[in-house]
Amino acid sequence: MTDMLVKLYNLPPLEPELAEQQTHGISLRRAIPPEKHFVVQWVREHFSEFWASEVDVAFGHMPVSCWLAIEDTQLVGFTCYDTSSKGFFGPIGVGDAARGRNTGRALLIACLHAMRFEGYGYAIIGGVGPIEFYQKTVGATIIEDSTPGIYAGMLRQS
Repeated sequence: MTDMLVKLYNLPPLEPELAEQQTHGISLRRAIPPEKHFVVQWVREHFSEFWASEVDVAFGHMPVSCWLAIEDTQLVGFTCYDTSSKGFFGPIGVGDAARGRNTGRALLIACLHAMRFEGYGYAIIGGVGPIEFYQKTVGATIIEDSTPGIYAGMLRQS
């Protein structure tokens, strides 16, 4: 899977994304340390152990580099940055209950704005799955010859 590059100085505005999520009863915010155990477990149950490990790393940063989508006090999505490598965005995941409401789009844009606020000019999206989503949403471009990238030789259970 290839990596992509995003210009953080050319992002879509965040406010319309937050407003749209509010119409669905979903709020987005940065996670706080006391939520770590809950968020890591939710990611493990809904996605993978690999992503749970990255979320765990995000909670070790100050400020926490994990963003949450919450509906009626329930976690419905998350995203992180600076987990596998500095300047890397991801992972990102939205639970089944919140799909189809542009929650992933809103999480992506919120997280990238946070990276820009912290001084990054660019973000790398590592091991991209939905290339078209990132191209359309934030103008991400493919980084040539980036497969397998930083994930080469990663340990996996046999």
